[in-house]
Amino acid sequence: MLGWFGIAENAAAGEADRLLARLAADLSAAGLRVAGAVQRDTERGGNCACDMDLIVLGEEDRPIRISQSLGSGSTGCRLDAGAFEMAVARIDARLAGAELLILPKFGRQEAQGRGYCPLIAQAISIGIPVLLHVSAKRRAAFTAFCGDMGEHLAADRLSEWCLEQTAGAL
Repeated sequence: MLGWFGIAENAAAGEADRLLARLAADLSAAGLRVAGAVQRDTERGGNCACDMDLIVLGEEDRPIRISQSLGSGSTGCRLDAGAFEMAVARIDARLAGAELLILPKFGRQEAQGRGYCPLIAQAISIGIPVLLHVSAKRRAAFTAFCGDMGEHLAADRLSEWCLEQTAGAL
């Protein structure tokens, strides 16, 4: 009940985020109770890194900026850990009654055992399927986290997998 997908390394920036956003909208429109979040990055141009916002599903009018502007040329981590943890808490508050949990990715925070890890574990423990993106860079950490529980999915099969996992929910 833990599905993950990757995309081609040469895919356009943000492609996995756009794919998950469309999927979450389509599944919700079909009547599935979907919890989680999708990420939206906004390019700032020039030498500036993008702004990163998390959109908690069901609270689309209240995006959470999870990036900090450190200035051009900076190389440090731009994640605003406090804002990210607030987003995780808001997702957790919407988990009750959900039939599916969609999360943007298994990233650096998750590779260190933080971030979405508690949500993933909680959802699986109560029988809620989880879907997320895992980049090639994070696959070893993801496997260390979930062992053989994760099911690799082709990007064009995500909707089908979600509907199979939630059969009878609609």
